[in-house]
Amino acid sequence: ERTFGVLTKIDLMDKGTDAADILEGKAYKLQFPWIGVVNRSQQDINKNVDMIAARRREREYFAQTTEYKHLSNRMGSEHLGKVLSKHLEAVIKSRIPALQSLISKTIIEMESELSRLGKPMATDSGGKLYMIMEVCRAFDGIFKEHLDGVRPGGEKIYNVFDNQLPAALKRLQFDKHLAMENVRKLITEADGYQPHLIAPEQGYRRLIETALMTIKGPAEAAVDAVHALLKELINKSINETAELRQFPS
Repeated sequence: ERTFGVLTKIDLMDKGTDAADILEGKAYKLQFPWIGVVNRSQQDINKNVDMIAARRREREYFAQTTEYKHLSNRMGSEHLGKVLSKHLEAVIKSRIPALQSLISKTIIEMESELSRLGKPMATDSGGKLYMIMEVCRAFDGIFKEHLDGVRPGGEKIYNVFDNQLPAALKRLQFDKHLAMENVRKLITEADGYQPHLIAPEQGYRRLIETALMTIKGPAEAAVDAVHALLKELINKSINETAELRQFPS
């Protein structure tokens, strides 16, 4: 597919011999027809025969030589140049679709990379501060959307307070804690040797403290659950903030 047969020095062959069989493709066949050329001789070069005159004499040689007259339309350096140019053009055209595909793919990859890298970073302190504020504002907006329900996640926090914590509190034995005998006992023990005159303040305090200690476990569990959910939402918001993608952690 890439081989062109070019036969030179045809004009220097011995009398009675010719290269017609080769040029016609009978002796050695190629995909592309053989092309014969007649170059300038050393004498022509010494006499400063220019290329225009040399090409003219080449055309005359093939047109006037009996053995090559029928092939003259596809012989000579000019025809060789045209054939090679045409073949090169065809090869280039055949490669264009693949090149276009490669270029398009590269453009998409570069645009994706530019998008990931983000806008050019500022070099002055004012520009850096503005950029930081813009990134924080974008992150804050996305985090707020998670909390407000625009994006998923906020409903889990609501579930902790609406279902998980009330269910845990219901499992506590508040009826026993607030039973009259227990209340009377706590008030009496809190008063000590000085019984109250108007309101059993120390007893109330002891009663409230005991109740708070009872709900401490479920309350702390709810706080831990919300804390874990908030950390999860923060990580999600970071990943969803396009402005932060140029600062991989």
